[in-house]
Amino acid sequence: MSRRFADRRLVIASHNAGKAREIAELLAPYGIEVISAAALSLPEPEETGDSFVANAELKARTAAAVARLPCLADDSGLVVRALDGAPGIYSARWAGQARDFAFAMARVERELQAHRAADRHAHFIAVLSLCWPDGHCESFEGRVEGTLVWPPRGDRGFGYDPMFLPDGYAETFGEMDPAAKHAISHRADAFRKLTAACFDR
Repeated sequence: MSRRFADRRLVIASHNAGKAREIAELLAPYGIEVISAAALSLPEPEETGDSFVANAELKARTAAAVARLPCLADDSGLVVRALDGAPGIYSARWAGQARDFAFAMARVERELQAHRAADRHAHFIAVLSLCWPDGHCESFEGRVEGTLVWPPRGDRGFGYDPMFLPDGYAETFGEMDPAAKHAISHRADAFRKLTAACFDR
């Protein structure tokens, strides 16, 4: 049985401002005080895991041990079928030290062209890991299917959002109103599973 969250404060163990903002917005209805890892000057551990779950738990456990508070971490990425799943867990690293996702999106497109790939199917995966200072973790995976467009469209969202067109929609994540994206995103899917298991409303 999953552990229930009974605290009033929660650290979002991410130095990505876009991710932290999205998670804080999703948590807003629960009346929890949200603190960012950046605000606490928490270290950002090297992501040495070989999966989204491993990296999310690594980040959450590290932050919880230092902050001595429950921490919620996200590991997510773009999985492109024609590129054998790349960039996958390396999605952020494709953007380089400067986190330049315009560069990362251009790299995805170059790789697709190099593979002469007609298949532009992709999906986003997000894993949310909630870890307590005693080391206990609960992890939940969400995903959303779509196709990749070029050139990118829209300046909302973050990361690869402007090139990702979710199945059944006419707007990319970069064009969507944030509330519409939150309703269908990979992070929202993982968040629904997390709250059903660990949170009371």
